[in-house]
Amino acid sequence: MAKPHTPKLKFLCFGAGAIGGYIGGSLILAGHSVTFLERPEQAETLQSRGLVLKNPAGTFKIASLQVVSSLEETITAGPYDLGILAVKSYDTQSLLESLAPYAIALPPILSLQNGVENEILLAQVLGEDRVVSGTVTTAVGKPEPGTIVVERLRGVGIAAEHPLAPTLVGVMDAAGLRARLYTNGRAMKWSKMLTNLMGNATSAILDMPPSEIYANPDLVKLEIAMLREALAVMQALQIPVVDLPGTPVKGLVFLSSLPIRLSQPLWQQVLGKGRGKKMPSFHIDLESGRGKSEVEFLNGAVVRFGQKAGVPAPVNRCLTELLMGITKGEIAWEDFRHNPTALLKRCGFPS
Repeated sequence: MAKPHTPKLKFLCFGAGAIGGYIGGSLILAGHSVTFLERPEQAETLQSRGLVLKNPAGTFKIASLQVVSSLEETITAGPYDLGILAVKSYDTQSLLESLAPYAIALPPILSLQNGVENEILLAQVLGEDRVVSGTVTTAVGKPEPGTIVVERLRGVGIAAEHPLAPTLVGVMDAAGLRARLYTNGRAMKWSKMLTNLMGNATSAILDMPPSEIYANPDLVKLEIAMLREALAVMQALQIPVVDLPGTPVKGLVFLSSLPIRLSQPLWQQVLGKGRGKKMPSFHIDLESGRGKSEVEFLNGAVVRFGQKAGVPAPVNRCLTELLMGITKGEIAWEDFRHNPTALLKRCGFPS
């Protein structure tokens, strides 16, 4: 039986980082047109080096890329069928401020960002009818500029609320991205955020890999308390937990309901050994020295939505305030590096 025909689309990709490069590169290999908007220095590198995409099917070199470095060039190179946004949540507001004067000329935008508030900000500038909600569970690395490596292929989720969603799922699935449609976009985004919370802030604050976090029963208690707060907020907001492509999120919820003596070895197996010595995104943000962290938009979002719903989230608040303090240089990182006792005490957990 022949595969259904998928249309060839024209995409605008905001940035060619790990996720942007992976999605954009995969779409190019599938025959679609992709224009990357990058900062001038990165644009020059991409134009000279091209893009190398290493995925389970092999290593692919895309020698010639369409790259622009200004919004004026971007609009001139249009129109586009869809924009793809995968920048860090802490860059969303400044990006939208620069996009606002050109909003009328922009296509609908698919947000593949972590966090649950980016779509709200996008809708304020573009209108709700031009915002598509999505998520990426595939683990992707960028070892050097212009090189994208698929570390673990899982998939992409697209919220069904937008009319473009079914077409996007078909196009992305045909490009090898393992796309799946979700009828509840909020459930998809919040469920992804649950996975982003685990072993992230604690790992950054303590400068310890997830394998060491989950080998410590006291730190596992802290992690479970953090997760339970997020689940309580979701329950108050009537947002269900859903499994994501290649990611059984409901299994994390089940684990969090078990007594610690039973669950700790399982946490160690599932998350500790699964992630191993690889440091998570908050640690990468912290080590970059840029003074920004997505903790404010992940753990911090749990706190903000919890306040609105009347659900306290003291552990998420503690982790957010502590990591932001360290990130901004207001709290000495040395006081917490490799010091679980200090973190546990700070967050009200006697060790």
